[in-house]
Amino acid sequence: MAEATVLTNVWAAILAFAVFMYIVMDGFDLGIGILFPLFGVGRERDTAMNSIAPVWDGNETWLVLGGGGLLAAFPMAYGIVLSALYAPLVAMLLALVFRGVAFEFRWRDPGHRAIWDFAFTGGSVVAAFAQGITLGALLQGIQVEGRAYAGGWWDWLTPFTLLTGVSVVAGYALLGACWLNWKTDGETQKHARRLMRILAPLTLVAILAVSLATPFLGTQYFDRWFTMPRVLFTAQVPLVIAILTWRFIRSLRRDYELAPFVITLAVFGLSFVGLGISMYPYLIPNAITLQMAAAPESSQVFMLVGAAVLVPLILAYTAWSYWVFRGKVAHEGYH
Repeated sequence: MAEATVLTNVWAAILAFAVFMYIVMDGFDLGIGILFPLFGVGRERDTAMNSIAPVWDGNETWLVLGGGGLLAAFPMAYGIVLSALYAPLVAMLLALVFRGVAFEFRWRDPGHRAIWDFAFTGGSVVAAFAQGITLGALLQGIQVEGRAYAGGWWDWLTPFTLLTGVSVVAGYALLGACWLNWKTDGETQKHARRLMRILAPLTLVAILAVSLATPFLGTQYFDRWFTMPRVLFTAQVPLVIAILTWRFIRSLRRDYELAPFVITLAVFGLSFVGLGISMYPYLIPNAITLQMAAAPESSQVFMLVGAAVLVPLILAYTAWSYWVFRGKVAHEGYH
């Protein structure tokens, strides 16, 4: 039993890592799509898109790993979550498809570039919003009876999930602006810095709003954050976010390029830690624990061998691609 629990926690850590890597890697290129209408037609939009052209499709590898890992390691949770959140998850996948098609066709079909730009923006906004709604729906809880979803078609749609949806859109937009501040120069970089000054406080307010609303979803969240001795640990999360906020403001005033992007990623990481504090040891809050949803021990061991090979390979080729395309982006069109 102890070995099974360790394996289950290892797989939970792998899935958490995959989800966080997706947020880190795909968040900024979704953010660029969200901000795309604010960029000037022509050179500025081309430069923004060129900044993510070499890496955007590889970034979504982590989404595949997260979804496939959930199915393989926690099949019961996968079935319940998919049934409960079918609409937002399908909307996210369709949006990513439209976004990917638009990304390629805007270069191949310049006569309809305005249409492809709209599809690129629409796909990015819908994908980010759907991801936020999915997060909010998991936090507010899913009605489960036995081993199946027992709720309705629209249970996921509440004011709280709309708040988390908007928050993720704002956060991704900030990541996108920080990425452009790092990877571009000239007028595009100046525009990105102006956007950062607007989006940073919006993202901070969104994080604060979600953090304040979450304890009212159930007493379990309040207990995990504010009871002794847990509060001695959990209080460090908002404290570090406050310190990072001060560092972010300082980096903006000094026109740093990489620092705002790294600091924003750190804030996302701390928010992810906060999510873990709120949910662990549940995959579906107050309904399905990690141990309840886990696949048989033999299956977990078999899959762990594959993950031990694949995850380092994915990390290696991801690092290599970012290294090859390091430096400032050129304006020339993507081919």
